[in-house]
Amino acid sequence: MKFSTRQDTDLASEQLFDFLADFDRLERLMTRRGVVVRRIDPRSEPGVGRGWELSFDWRGKRRNMRLDVVRFDRPELIAIEGQSELFEISIDMAIVALTPTKSRLNMQIDVRPRSMRARLLLQTAKLGKGQLDRKFDLRIAELLGDVTRAAA
Repeated sequence: MKFSTRQDTDLASEQLFDFLADFDRLERLMTRRGVVVRRIDPRSEPGVGRGWELSFDWRGKRRNMRLDVVRFDRPELIAIEGQSELFEISIDMAIVALTPTKSRLNMQIDVRPRSMRARLLLQTAKLGKGQLDRKFDLRIAELLGDVTRAAA
């Protein structure tokens, strides 16, 4: 199942990239939402090889996921791949400079099942895909709105 959104911002592409590459901030955001985050790579600078083990509650059960940065092309692209017991996930965040002070985030998340049970879960979720797409767009817009306000 794929989720994608295109959001324009009033930030320069370098500013937007720096925000998305601020993994410490994103770790804090996840922690505030109840996710237990454990960094695998002790390096402090962002880049390929950075990874996390995440633990969170979903559908009444504790889930674990591992994410790794597989591509880090400043200032255009960050690609993260991961897997859990049920799913494989790919996250691509591409940044396009529109003007010197405006940029666009093209974000795509691809979730693939790893078992028949996971395939059934995704089939069920596809019934509400329109609502899931709206929620995804809204969450990314809220995140970018927070960044724009903080940069102002």
